[in-house]
Amino acid sequence: MKVSREQAARNRERIVKTAAQRFRERGFEGIGVADLMKEAGLTHGGFYGHFSSKEDLIAEASDRALMGSLALFTKVGERSPADPLSAIASAYLTSRHRDKPGEGCLLAALGSDVSRQGPTVRRAVTDHLRAAVDLLAKLVPGKSKTARRQKAISTYATLVGTMVMARAVDDRALSQEILDAGLASVKA
Repeated sequence: MKVSREQAARNRERIVKTAAQRFRERGFEGIGVADLMKEAGLTHGGFYGHFSSKEDLIAEASDRALMGSLALFTKVGERSPADPLSAIASAYLTSRHRDKPGEGCLLAALGSDVSRQGPTVRRAVTDHLRAAVDLLAKLVPGKSKTARRQKAISTYATLVGTMVMARAVDDRALSQEILDAGLASVKA
């Protein structure tokens, strides 16, 4: 039975949404195409009607997750015009974000894995990083464009690194201390 273009688009959307969450939860290699398709409510055989490879799905799912993070940064920053950077850091460095990697930042969940992916995935991440740095550079203090850009990169690295460390430890008190220290560093 042939599906309509609209249904095919909805199916593709379900696959990408499911993949974006599961990759952040389990890693790029932590879930296979068959299981992703099953979780999306579709058959494994239909995968190649939507994507030419798992790498193509990883790239699209990564782009989707990264665009969500960028949209959240923009929204949070706009809601707090007096101190948008602190607001973004406060929204990012939370125990909820730490405890729900499938709903959070792809870089904090999979940053080190991205370097082992192909050029399509790395391009999606690179494009996002440029956009995030550009956004943050508008929000950080600095006398020159170069100084603001360096501060933006440093701030984003602090956010992502803090989240990675907070997730890595098995001591909840230490994890919270890491989140608090990262937040204090960005707000300083």
